[in-house]
Amino acid sequence: MKEYIRKADIILLIVLVAVGLAVSAALAMSHSGGDTVIIESGGDLYATYSLFEDHTVKVPAPNGSHYNIVEISGGKVSVTEATCKNQVCVRHGEISLSGESIVCLPNRLVVRIEGGSEEGGGYDSVTS
Repeated sequence: MKEYIRKADIILLIVLVAVGLAVSAALAMSHSGGDTVIIESGGDLYATYSLFEDHTVKVPAPNGSHYNIVEISGGKVSVTEATCKNQVCVRHGEISLSGESIVCLPNRLVVRIEGGSEEGGGYDSVTS
């Protein structure tokens, strides 16, 4: 007995793909721009900056011999230089939305963006 794909199977597949794309688009548009850059080194708060003021910060790693250069420019944040071997944090690129982060595990650095309209007790994409 041969089994064939029926019209109903194709229609179901198209509907599921369309629903998936619609949900993905809705979640992508729900992100808001943040306004505060939080920099942590070794699990401790290192500094906080406004996302809208340009800064270049050299953040030492907890062991003291390594560092990362964090650049805030044009409403975006990136790690432009790091002394770690893998350079994942540098290749990550820029972030600008609330909830996004850049992490350098070897140097124990976390750069994240907070603020914007997501704070204040609103719903997030999981609870809405």
